[in-house]
Formats: sequence, C-alpha cells, structure tokens
Amino acid sequence: MDITLDRRTLFIDGEWATPTSSSTYDVIEAATEKVLGTTALAETADVDAAVASARRALGPWRALTATERADHLDRFAAALKARAKETAVLTSRENGMPIALSVGVNGYAPGLMLKYYADLVRGQESEDVRPSALGGRTVVRREPVGVVAAITPWNYPQSLAAMKIAPALAAGCTVVLKPAPETALDAFVFADAAAEAGLPPGVLNVVPAGREVSAYLVEHPGVDKVAFTGSTPAGRAIGEVCGRLLRPVTLELGGKSAAIFAADADLDVFAANLLEVSLVNNGQTCHASTRILAPRSRYAEVVDVVTETVRGLRIGDPLDKATQIGPLVSAAQRDRVLGYIESGRADGYRVTTGGGAPVDQPVGWYVEPTVFEGVDNAARIAQEEIFGPVLTVTPYGDEDEAIAIANDSEYGLGGTVWTTDEERGLAIADRIHSGTVGVNHYLLDLAAPFGGVKASGLGRELGPEGLAPYYSAKSVYFR
Repeated sequence: MDITLDRRTLFIDGEWATPTSSSTYDVIEAATEKVLGTTALAETADVDAAVASARRALGPWRALTATERADHLDRFAAALKARAKETAVLTSRENGMPIALSVGVNGYAPGLMLKYYADLVRGQESEDVRPSALGGRTVVRREPVGVVAAITPWNYPQSLAAMKIAPALAAGCTVVLKPAPETALDAFVFADAAAEAGLPPGVLNVVPAGREVSAYLVEHPGVDKVAFTGSTPAGRAIGEVCGRLLRPVTLELGGKSAAIFAADADLDVFAANLLEVSLVNNGQTCHASTRILAPRSRYAEVVDVVTETVRGLRIGDPLDKATQIGPLVSAAQRDRVLGYIESGRADGYRVTTGGGAPVDQPVGWYVEPTVFEGVDNAARIAQEEIFGPVLTVTPYGDEDEAIAIANDSEYGLGGTVWTTDEERGLAIADRIHSGTVGVNHYLLDLAAPFGGVKASGLGRELGPEGLAPYYSAKSVYFR
C-alpha cells in the first residue's frame, strides 16, 4: 500500500506539525489483532493551534465566490478518488468492514459528496433581496457559520467525515476534524488529498485525540459549530455543552430501527436484502433494522427464513471480496456484543443461529451473526443499541400493533417496511416516528436528508438540508 501506516504528526495549517507531546495510539488491525500503525494524539495546545489555523483561514476562504470554493472541492474530490481503493483497504483493516462495502462507502463516497456539494453551491448567490411586508426591502445574506469542529466515529469513518467536511467547506466554513483513534490512520487521507489538491492552509485540519481533548475541542471558544456522529450518551454530553454555550450543533446518534414485515411481503425479497438492511458492516451501523417485526400468521416462516439466511452468511477476512461478515472493531466491542447475547439468553430468549464467537476464527474480533426469536420488545436486547450482528424477531397481531412496537423505542433514526404494495408501505412509513424509512430496501441518498428524532439526534446531514446548518442568515433592512 502507498498509504503511510505511521502518522506521528498532525495536519495543522496545511503542514505536518509535530505534536506538543509524545502521546500516541496504536491502531490494531481487527482481523489479526496486530498493530497496524501508530497515530499521534493531539493535546490541548495542538487543538488551540488547529482552531487558530482554521480561524485565520476563515476570512480568505469565505471571501471566495461559491464557484471558486466549488473548484477547490472538485480538486479535493479528485485527489480522494485517486486514493479510493487504498483508503477502502486501510479502513477495512482498521475496523473490520467487509471490503465489498468499504470500496463504496470509504473509498468513493467522500469524493462523491464533495462533488455533490460543489455542484450544489456553484454559481450560488450569497444573498437575495426581498420586498418588505411593511415597505422597503430586505437583503438576506447567507454567511458561513464559521469554524466547525467535526467529530467522527470509527464505523464509517470516511463517509461520516465527508458528510461534515463537504457541506462545511462548500458553505465557506473551515474545519477541524477530530477522528476516532481506532480509525485515525484513514482520517489522514483527507489531509494527504487536501495538500495535493492545493486546499488553502487552515481550511482543513486533522487532529486525532482522546476523550478529554475531544471535550476541550467541543467547548473551545474559537469553535462556532460542532458536528458530531457517535453514541447517544456522548451526543447528550456534547449537546449539553453546546446548549450552555448557545453553540449550533448537529448530532447524528444511535438507533434501534425496526423492520416491519407486512403480511403480504415477499420473503425472498426480504431475505435478499437482509444483509445490507439489518447486518451491514457487521452490525456496526446506527440505522440498521435489527428489530424484525413479523405477523403472527407468518411468524414461524419469517423466523425460519431469517435464520437460514443469517446462518448462510460468510464470515471471514474483511479483505476477501466474498466476505459478508468481518470482525468487530475492537476486543472491547466484541466483548460488549457477546455480553448482550448472554443477556438475551439469560432472559430466556432462544438463539436460532449464532450466539458466540466463531470457532474457525481463532484470531480477530469476530462474533457470529445471531438471531433471537420470540423476543418481547421490552427486552434489553430489543431496546438497547447492541452495535453488532444481533437480530431479534418479534411477533405482532395487526398493523397498528406493529407500528406501536416499532415506535416503542427511545430511538428514531431508521426503519424499513416490507410489502408488495408500495402505497401501503408509504402509509406505514408515515406512521413510524423516525427520521428515515426504507420501503423494501434501505440506502442513504446523497441528495436527501439523513438524521434522526428522539434519542437518535438533532439536525440533518446530506442533501440541501445538510448544507443549511453551515450557514447563518443575516437580514439587512432598507426603507
């Protein structure tokens, strides 16, 4: 691979900066449990330098026309695209994502997002003039909100970073990217590409950090907005800080989505999509439909098909194109998921397939994709986000009960409806209290908003709605 696996410097002000301390983090390869590479960890002084750099760059960057910024984003996108395959491999080695998925979401998606937002703002005027209802006129200006702290997790590190970087830069903001240490190596690909593309110094800074320094970044006086993807508990803490500071924040948090299998649904279609809808990225996906709701009239049939489909999934090396389930990101995450499986057993629910670590994978943080049947929606395994390859199947009586069960969750991020009648699917989707719903499939759309309600977060990313939070509106009144 051409991508460097030791990253002992930070990317600040367009240069590789020596950290102020010797703190480092060894990134462990999920499939081998061996050290993959080492990253520097920023301290508070490094965060100060990164934020100061972003503030210096803000004036010149926002002064460019939208078209000039779009041209920069196009070059940035091209540099990322040139690295796409290597980036995908690196990310799969870090977090265990099957390479067949990683090529798209970690390799090519970031460049596509940059291109999307470049095209969205190209030629866009920064103001419009409106006649006043009381006479005269008002000039309404769209101004960049300022310096953005983008804090990203390890499960889809490239895509989730791009979902913040692309609209922020397009709007005229500058960014301090704080990636998760577990996937910090691939985060520096953004720095490599930015340098190659000639992105002005300070427009993008990359500073991996631990929890305390990340908290310091969130409340830094030089930051104007925080964009965070991660767990709901961490999101609540960030939201509390931003609320106290009256600082704009976007929070994309956890989920426990339901798949409502209607009485008329096609089991073959459901089975064919089960991996990408419910177990994508080894279950390490916030919007995954991990609660399967099946009508009592077809319950046994659904359990059998789900069980056989999951049992047939290929577990193995994430770099093998045929692998469907790879290892989890860390030993701690594997142990957490196995703990939930034992909790389900202790509560009396039957495992129909899986239920432990695969015996033929003695090395690597693997968990067998697991199915529980007959699960009451009040059970811990049906209410808490497991973030691993664990599914529950719950029976329901009629459509109203199915919707009530789907909505009986503190989360509201995703969900799916399975039916041969699309109008019925839309009607059911309308009653699910969730930010997104798929009918007979689930796939994020770059041109449509993504985000959740309830404990799944605040705000939206992607689409024009994902650009709006990076602007601040100013009204100038004239008689």
